[in-house]
Amino acid sequence: MTTRFTNLIKLSVGSESVESMADWQTSRRAQTADGLPRHVTRMWPKRSEAILNGGSLYWVIKGLVQCRQRVLRLDEVTGEDGIRRCAIVLDPEIIRVAPSQKRPFQGWRYLQPEDSPADLGARRASEDSLPPELAGALAEIGVL
Repeated sequence: MTTRFTNLIKLSVGSESVESMADWQTSRRAQTADGLPRHVTRMWPKRSEAILNGGSLYWVIKGLVQCRQRVLRLDEVTGEDGIRRCAIVLDPEIIRVAPSQKRPFQGWRYLQPEDSPADLGARRASEDSLPPELAGALAEIGVL
């Protein structure tokens, strides 16, 4: 039996927009040795096999789930403090999703496929982003 995939969801702290998050991911600090974007976290996902079976990391920016990136692998890294951590290595392609509200939380959480926001079509993904406040208000009333 094949393992069903699962996703992760995480706040993109400090990001003002999908574009600012993408810009940060091009910095050397945010990349693996092979140049792929990564997010380093303290905890190693217990469902790593399911995540690596097609899962994505969904990003919450300004209170809205706005995009996702496919998880390519999980690397073990050791911080300057000697503590082992997990680097979630991501596909550089950022896929915009239908904005949906998400309250703040710490760390990452599992996100089941049936609870994950739908991808926006290629035509919608290339549209200019709405201001976060407007997108949030529209998502709250179910328009987005």
